[in-house]
Amino acid sequence: MSKGISQSSIGRKILMALSGFFLMLFLFQHFIINSLSLINADTFNEVSHFMGTNALVQYLIQPILLFGVLFHLGMGIKLELQNKAARPVKYAMNKPSENASWMSRNMIITGIMIMLFLGLHFYDFWFPEINTKFIIGDMSGLNAEGHLRYFEELQHKFVDPIRVGIYIISFVFLALHLLHGFQSAFQSAGFNHNKYTPLIKKLGYAYAIVIPFGFIVIAICHHLASH
Repeated sequence: MSKGISQSSIGRKILMALSGFFLMLFLFQHFIINSLSLINADTFNEVSHFMGTNALVQYLIQPILLFGVLFHLGMGIKLELQNKAARPVKYAMNKPSENASWMSRNMIITGIMIMLFLGLHFYDFWFPEINTKFIIGDMSGLNAEGHLRYFEELQHKFVDPIRVGIYIISFVFLALHLLHGFQSAFQSAGFNHNKYTPLIKKLGYAYAIVIPFGFIVIAICHHLASH
């Protein structure tokens, strides 16, 4: 019985790691596209229009992405509850801060904060897109003046300094989540190697800092440009 539970837990951790890899890959791709908005508005509009009207993205990748986000959160909460239930009571008296980083002990907190941010992000961008394309039925991607609307809409969302502040705080939580999650995903997937693990750890730190900070720069730049 114990062996079965252990194997089941390992299986969940592997699935958790795989969903984490998928979400990190999507986050990187999303960052690259958003970075185009700082380089060339027309290029950003064209790439956004392609991604927003491509059937493969709309009907396959987006549903998989949404499932991946919900699965990752749900599995994370389940594993954390199982881990807490399996720990001896005296664990709380053994100064856990000396045995694990703040990030590793608070992955649920940072994960929930990220999910709350995603709710705002969906409200800002995804729900309006669904309404425009599938309810109104406008797949043109054009504004009232006949130009692609994506860059204009992106910049408009960052006019409000309060919203920019929320985005900045959210990406700080994302960085904290990734500081532990990147390396943990490789470890859960069974990738441990004396030679490559230190490199993975360094890549994890770089990814966890550069990507969230990049999103912060994008938000601040568009806020300044809008004024």
